[in-house]
Amino acid sequence: MSDFNKHRREPSEELDRLAREVIGAAIEVHRILGPGLLESVYEGALCVELSLRGLPFIRQPSVDLSYKGNIVGKGRLDLLVGNALVVELKAVEALNNVHKAQVISYLRTTGYHLGLLINFNVPILKDGIKRIISS
Repeated sequence: MSDFNKHRREPSEELDRLAREVIGAAIEVHRILGPGLLESVYEGALCVELSLRGLPFIRQPSVDLSYKGNIVGKGRLDLLVGNALVVELKAVEALNNVHKAQVISYLRTTGYHLGLLINFNVPILKDGIKRIISS
């Protein structure tokens, strides 16, 4: 086992279940709308789908960002689902390292443990989903 995997905490079963439900909702949105729209359209549609599924979420919450226990600024998440899962949405040609770094930074500075990075601008949505665990 690598050093990285030894120090990586897996999310709880409940958090994993929540992530699977959000992914299912995103797949439904993508199935109906397809790629090529603005990120804000996918965000709105995903909020509708999460509501229909009875999943609690906050859209565009402002969150405190901390450094060594001190609040150093504010951030704005796309979605916070179940007060535990950070969801960052994109509608870009391809995800790159800065998109993943954004989610990692949100997790590190807010204390949340799991994030989903979802790019709707792909032919098959599963190719646009990244699960990111805070380590």
